Amino acid sequence: MPRKESAVDRLEAVLQEDSDGINMERQPHITARIAQYSGAIFDVDELTVALPKTDGGEESITRQLVKHAPSVVMIVHDSKHDKYLVEREYRVGCNGFVFGLPAGLMDGAESVDAAALRELREETGIVPTQHACTITRISDSYSSMGMSDEISHVISVELHDWNIHETHCDSDEHVQSAWITWDTLKALKIQSATCVIALQSEALKRAGIPEEMNIRENC
Repeated sequence: MPRKESAVDRLEAVLQEDSDGINMERQPHITARIAQYSGAIFDVDELTVALPKTDGGEESITRQLVKHAPSVVMIVHDSKHDKYLVEREYRVGCNGFVFGLPAGLMDGAESVDAAALRELREETGIVPTQHACTITRISDSYSSMGMSDEISHVISVELHDWNIHETHCDSDEHVQSAWITWDTLKALKIQSATCVIALQSEALKRAGIPEEMNIRENC
């Protein structure tokens, strides 16, 4: 029996009719890479990319890519007291002290779960007791696909019990944190895109609207 045409198949057919000669059903490939900048947080490369054409040829384009380590962003919920963890710190992008959710860069081959728990301890001193938290994957989000490979793993951390340890922030990192109610968290008008994703997901959960998530027991 032939495979039934899907909505995606029909969409791709319509889009190909609007093609200007580039075959977007094939994968482009990088033909050259020149390092232009290397810094403590990110690097910048100039890439030459070959785009496949519908006539079988290729079109060469040039793009700059900001290479950035992956990060983890988490909405942390105290299930016993129905409180959420909020942070305030300096963010250079807006040149100000802003409210946000716990977040940080992943180290090397570190897993998402390990990075989340490490960042939580370093910035707030919170360490879940064994088998006393649930980590839920919400979404993976690129910060800006048009210029950067930075991907943020947005998760939910449900804490059932924990201990407080000493924080270990970097010498130039200054973080304030507090437990607040859901209504207060909503009123903060947090503007970070990845934090907004986490907040919207939590709002759906609190409203009883189910989402397809990968729930994993941790700690």
